Amino acid sequence: MTETPEVTALRTTVSGLMNQAKKDLTQLVSFKSVADARQFPPAGCEQTAQWVADALAAAGLTEVDLHETPDGSKAVIGHKPGPPGTPTVLLYCHYDVQPPLDDAAWHTPVWTLTEKDGRWYGRGAADCKGNIVTHLTALRAIGPDFPIGIKVVSEGSEEQGTGGLEQFVAANPDMLSADVILVADCGNFAVGVPTFTQTLRGNVNVVVTVTTMAGPMHSGMFGGPAPDALAAMIQLLATLRDSHGNTTIDGLTDIQKWAGVQYPVEDFRADAGVLDGVDLLGSGTVADMVWARPALTVLGLDVPAVVGSSAAIQPSSRARLNLRIPPGTEPKQALDLLEMHLRAHVPWNARIEIEVEALGEPFVASERGPARTALSRALASAYGREVTTEGQGGSIPLCNVFADTYPKAEIMLIGVEEPKCLIHAPNESVDPTEIEHMALAEALFLRSYR
Repeated sequence: MTETPEVTALRTTVSGLMNQAKKDLTQLVSFKSVADARQFPPAGCEQTAQWVADALAAAGLTEVDLHETPDGSKAVIGHKPGPPGTPTVLLYCHYDVQPPLDDAAWHTPVWTLTEKDGRWYGRGAADCKGNIVTHLTALRAIGPDFPIGIKVVSEGSEEQGTGGLEQFVAANPDMLSADVILVADCGNFAVGVPTFTQTLRGNVNVVVTVTTMAGPMHSGMFGGPAPDALAAMIQLLATLRDSHGNTTIDGLTDIQKWAGVQYPVEDFRADAGVLDGVDLLGSGTVADMVWARPALTVLGLDVPAVVGSSAAIQPSSRARLNLRIPPGTEPKQALDLLEMHLRAHVPWNARIEIEVEALGEPFVASERGPARTALSRALASAYGREVTTEGQGGSIPLCNVFADTYPKAEIMLIGVEEPKCLIHAPNESVDPTEIEHMALAEALFLRSYR
């Protein structure tokens, strides 16, 4: 792919900004910005929000403020209007992060950006502070006199899922209105492979309680005829997958095929840490199973621990279930089918209660339009290869709010969070070349889009 002088010049500019990008990410990772006061002091999020606001102002945005959202978190919102008649692009990211989980499982300090084997490690290095740095690097590369209007929003409670920014957008639609929205909370299929995340699965979360007896009973005296609630739960959960691992909920038949990039089996096994000799699940391709079909996961199960357990038949059991649904399936329909399946298959006339925790809509990003064409060209130029598409098994409820609030906007999902980043897990990291290439692509897009 022949590179134009303009691309070469901007590539050199972005490359020269990477030392600053590393300094930025070092500072951002040091902030313990977990938006859960039960685990971490609120000061971590407050410091991060102010740092992001100051950095956006220094990068050229002229209207930067912190706005409190209904869940109590602060959203950093910056804006610089473009010349008359030019479009406006909104850049999204979030500054809150997941908790470390198991500190002992980390090979590097959780809150210190550490370079190891060519990657930068630390909580939030990819999700989503690496994307904040990408935005900043792109803005510095083309600013401060931007050729179009630019808005940036960085929210502070995305990982907690409390919906602060979703409610704020609905209540203040003019503040974030734009012709194009780039949601930087995704990533490429692999390092160096420019990728649009085309779809997001929706979700249905429920807590199921199965009850059979008034209290625990001695397994020697009553075992056999006494209905074991834990055994009933195990039997019930077993009906949710077939022998191949396909999700089997009565009425929820979905054998869609994924039309974008395919996920090689060995790559998936390595990315997911599947042990040698253990089978993958499902009768479709990996891409079909993870991006195009429903998937039921048991998130939690209340059972007595092995250590300390007694010879007792359990009178009740609870399970927390997560059903991911692809575009084309409505969450309410999926919930109804899941509830009917559970009630129809609970054994022994056991009592069953189903508590609905959450519903999330699937999402399909913009597939065509002038911005999609321009960003595809920019990504191809930055990476030196054509763009592909993938799905994402997770959900970003804000995307649906953006689509409902700004129906004419082109919404596209990109970012630096490729599979090796291990987002949400110990040893999160980012490949700095992803920050560099994605910042170049974003800068090329912001400079060329009209």
